[in-house]
Amino acid sequence: MSETSYEPNIVAFCCMHCAYAAADLAGSSRLQYPPFMKIIALPCTGRTDLGHLLRAFEDGADGVLVAGCLEGRCHYQVGNLYAKQRVNRIADLLKQIGLAPERVRMINISAGMGAKFAELANEFARDIQALGPTGLRKAAAGDAANAA
Repeated sequence: MSETSYEPNIVAFCCMHCAYAAADLAGSSRLQYPPFMKIIALPCTGRTDLGHLLRAFEDGADGVLVAGCLEGRCHYQVGNLYAKQRVNRIADLLKQIGLAPERVRMINISAGMGAKFAELANEFARDIQALGPTGLRKAAAGDAANAA
């Protein structure tokens, strides 16, 4: 597989009030963002925990994006601040196990920022493509085959 044909597996945990709405706006505006990005809507990014983020990598994600409300504008007051702390902790853990901490990122946008969502999603996808696969996808698939 050549580097240009590599499509990373990216999971995006999105706040339904802002980031998910921005992704929807980007789509309805026909703005392009990676079709291989799997978006998961959450009531608030504060609902993500270390387990959710690690599980995404364990299940073969090459990158994880957490997209929440603008700082200071969280619908649940401080949920996005908690999410940011968790993202930083996961980045530290990735570094400890030999993966690039840049594989996880937090962005903050409002519902009306569809173009910005597309821009940031494309930027993240390019960064993950440049890093290449984590190598965990093969291991996760092998573990599943062995369990059967």
